[in-house]
Amino acid sequence: MKEGIHPTNYRPVVFKDMSNDDTFITRSTINARETIDIDGVTYPLVKIEISSTSHPFYTGKQKLVDTAGRVDKFMNRYGNRNKK
Repeated sequence: MKEGIHPTNYRPVVFKDMSNDDTFITRSTINARETIDIDGVTYPLVKIEISSTSHPFYTGKQKLVDTAGRVDKFMNRYGNRNKK
């Protein structure tokens, strides 16, 4: 491995899943604009839309999350072809 290519500024960061308000703390080098207090300690906060606690693959719920209607549009156009 090459020397000096890996970041050295790892620190605890809170990632918050906005779909179910689940939070977890891990070490990261990501820049965060917001902070959050957990148990009296202030951490940088990174908001994410989906994590392993809300993703259908990990939760076992096979619900399609589609905000733009693309899945419905596809199913209307191509989904009923084999049902003749």
